[in-house]
Amino acid sequence: MKINKGIILSFVAPFMILISFIGLTLRENKKKIFYLPIGLMGISIILEKDLGRRIARKNILKKIKSHQKFK
Repeated sequence: MKINKGIILSFVAPFMILISFIGLTLRENKKKIFYLPIGLMGISIILEKDLGRRIARKNILKKIKSHQKFK
């Protein structure tokens, strides 16, 4: 059975946020700073994908509307 890499990679960002949250809550005060970049990267990956999808949807909608005008 083949595993789709896209499915596995879709779990990476939430997993990064989960690791960061667990690290920030359970570690000592000196070591907490090391988990902050992991969480921020997970959040930025999710936001970047969402923004990319929104822009792609807008472009598709513009193409559909412009195609309908010519008919």
